[in-house]
Amino acid sequence: QVQLVESGGGLVQAGGSLRLSCAASGSIFNFYSFAWYRQAPGKQRNLVATISSTGRKTYTDSAKGRFTISRDNDKNTLYLQMNNLKPEDTAVYYCAASLGLRDYWGQGTQVTVSS
Repeated sequence: QVQLVESGGGLVQAGGSLRLSCAASGSIFNFYSFAWYRQAPGKQRNLVATISSTGRKTYTDSAKGRFTISRDNDKNTLYLQMNNLKPEDTAVYYCAASLGLRDYWGQGTQVTVSS
């Protein structure tokens, strides 16, 4: 089992940047695939980016060119660097870990982008 704790959210003006972190407990961090999701008020939770255990990355169209997902296996931490933020990026951002058939979620961190 793994526990995930997100941090790094906050209020930022449009065009600004934030880096989200997701600290994971456990000793087998390297084997997990990770993802960032986000959920805006009144909307469903949507995928933002993924990174596999081997470091392969995927992005949704909304994140391409602006967001970068990365992982530091030595620090058991997942990151999401977000640049050129837009008001429509406002949401609660969640990290998720997957290993086999098991999925784990963090509690989320709020990102608010003002225009």
